[in-house]
Amino acid sequence: MTLKGKRNENVELHASPIEPHAEDSSANHAPNHDQIRRRAFEIYLERGGLPGREFEDWLQAENEYETAALFMRTVTGEKHRP
Repeated sequence: MTLKGKRNENVELHASPIEPHAEDSSANHAPNHDQIRRRAFEIYLERGGLPGREFEDWLQAENEYETAALFMRTVTGEKHRP
């Protein structure tokens, strides 16, 4: 994620980035590229918008979604499906 110049991004600051939406209620739902990209951008903003950690932001966003999915599988008693 490289930002050059000023860009307008719509970010929902009050919505939980890992909270499933109605259409994403399955515990096995894998986040799509756009969801991870949005969360990585939120992480970038949360750390002050300083460049140079785009890869770490992306990995953190992926990890948050994976952790949330694991938690949901644990809570609902579903078995992990690779």
